[in-house]
Amino acid sequence: MATKRTPGSLKRAELANRSGCNIETIRYYEKIGMLPDPPRTASGYRLYDQKHLARLRFILRARELGFPIEEIRGLLGLVDGGTQTCAEVKARTERHLEDVRARIADLKRIERVLAQTAKQCSGDEVPDCPVLEALAS
Repeated sequence: MATKRTPGSLKRAELANRSGCNIETIRYYEKIGMLPDPPRTASGYRLYDQKHLARLRFILRARELGFPIEEIRGLLGLVDGGTQTCAEVKARTERHLEDVRARIADLKRIERVLAQTAKQCSGDEVPDCPVLEALAS
């Protein structure tokens, strides 16, 4: 059944502009079921409402904070089911924080190794390069 456009409804391009999200990303989130299918007009245009916009902004913010898609899906499932508790959300957030801290530690280790290796390189126009030697060993 076709829906008529209401004053608050948005076409996909308008949703993209309002959210700052790429149109293809919106399509992807619909395809994987994170963003529910909106109703369509008689001419086939999708009409998104403020709930779609709020959900998309939630997804985008969670992605900015580094949450993986499956974890975001889990958070949305809690919200959709009305079963979320602050304790469960906190536990998920703390697990994610542990992962972020581990990645930061890895990046710091990589930074130290790269800095040490770059320091050994003269940067001169010579064939021998300590950076390449370090990568090869």
